[in-house]
Amino acid sequence: MKRLILTLWLSALSLVAADWTSLFDGETLTGWERFNGTASYAVEDGAIVGRTSEGSRNSFLCSMQDYSDFELEFEVRVDPRLNSGVQIRSRLKEQTTGSGNNDRRGRVYGPQVEIEGTGDGGNQAGYIYAEATGRGWLTPEDELVPHKWIKDGEWNRYRVVVEGARFRTWINGEMVSDLVDEEIHRTHPSGFIGLQVHGIRAGTGPYEVAWRNIRVKIVE
Repeated sequence: MKRLILTLWLSALSLVAADWTSLFDGETLTGWERFNGTASYAVEDGAIVGRTSEGSRNSFLCSMQDYSDFELEFEVRVDPRLNSGVQIRSRLKEQTTGSGNNDRRGRVYGPQVEIEGTGDGGNQAGYIYAEATGRGWLTPEDELVPHKWIKDGEWNRYRVVVEGARFRTWINGEMVSDLVDEEIHRTHPSGFIGLQVHGIRAGTGPYEVAWRNIRVKIVE
């Protein structure tokens, strides 16, 4: 009997560990905080809608909880004229005097999963960029092959799996990237998840990007 109880208890723990956690309740921005630029974020029809602000730099709506190894799923719909992204394991740089950055909380920086419309020749959605780190693309140049897995004007399903130095991404069930980067793992072993609205030039926009069904599962 004790063995049976122990087995059931371990099974229950396993199920709990495998549970997904929703990062968005569909109604409010509870659990999120905005940093950097002046883009707006609002809840509309069960989605988080980010709208560009003319002349603004990049803006980020970030989870208030940090994550290390995890699986992330979300759906996104982006204006084909706008590129965006989702930050993973990201942080805030320490603010320095005279930097010209009016946000005292510092600049968001770290790995980013690219989001953008197809364009005429495809896009680089799903590849990994190192936002504000000075490194540019983490995905090697010869692997940045344009593709058309993104469907313009429709909801697109992303899956991101982060384990140690390995970053894997899928769009609408198609694998896009399988990257191993020890340096970014060393500098960013954990951090928040952030929804980016890219900065735009004066005289352009407004453009929108929207996310829904955002959920995360810890990888043990």
